[in-house]
Amino acid sequence: MHLNSKHPFYSANDYYRELFGEKIIKLAIDGGFTCPNRDGTLSDKGCIFCSGKGSGDFAGTKNTSVTRQYYEMKEKMAKKWEHGRYIMYFQAFTNTYAPLDRLAKLYEEALSLPDVVGISIATRPDCITEETARYLAALSERTYVCVELGLQTSNEKTALLINRCFENKIYANTMDMLNSYGIDTVTHIILGLPDEAFEDMLSSVRFAVDSGTKGLKLQLLHIIKGTELYSMYLEKPFHIMTFEEYVNTVVSIIERLPSDIVIHRITGDGKKETLFEPLWSLDKRRVLNSIAKEFVKKAGFQGHLLLS
Repeated sequence: MHLNSKHPFYSANDYYRELFGEKIIKLAIDGGFTCPNRDGTLSDKGCIFCSGKGSGDFAGTKNTSVTRQYYEMKEKMAKKWEHGRYIMYFQAFTNTYAPLDRLAKLYEEALSLPDVVGISIATRPDCITEETARYLAALSERTYVCVELGLQTSNEKTALLINRCFENKIYANTMDMLNSYGIDTVTHIILGLPDEAFEDMLSSVRFAVDSGTKGLKLQLLHIIKGTELYSMYLEKPFHIMTFEEYVNTVVSIIERLPSDIVIHRITGDGKKETLFEPLWSLDKRRVLNSIAKEFVKKAGFQGHLLLS
């Protein structure tokens, strides 16, 4: 992959075109799961930033079949991309938090649908058993399989604040296990968590890379109405990243990433009805365009400052 300021990072679109030779579209669905951080196993509060839909606010309709959600989401995405093949993205809540027979039934249903080339599974690193990893490894021999782990931060103090309910070593051990089985991986990192400086965010990204992740999703912190984070902010407001800060942070982090790490996301979507702050993030096109312009302005690209 030739990177320069006009093609500044190794995107998911690049990666999927290399793997499949064509445009790949991710269809976000709700598999009907919950989370040990919500059902009382670890906590009944969940992570403080997580929405009532388990961060699956743009997924298919809850409590409907995988097949029905496939056609629902396919129709929605056709407004943007008329043609392509699909990865079924199990997005809402913790998508390995169930007995293996239930997981296999859902995953196999997804893979049986027309033009589906694989699955991507969002989950917690403390919710993948060796048995599940072996199953996913066998599945990956006949289709594309990716596991997306929510790390969010490597700062253990922040992890306690956000009620993440697992230690960094759990993430690192799970990443080792997934890599030993040859399963593709993506790690979610939140930028702009309370009281975190740039060095904290960069440390989180470096920790994920050093642990062996193959890809990253960089997500701006959203304060969603009705969450614990929303209540915390109303009671004691903390600094929210400005538009300029976010653009500079994303560019500076990517410049320090190895060029083979796939960047699956550089911003996030928020629903206008529920997003409290930062409202500037609703203009996603402006965010993406400004990040692209900043790379050109700096003549930077992924890995440009890796040794700094």
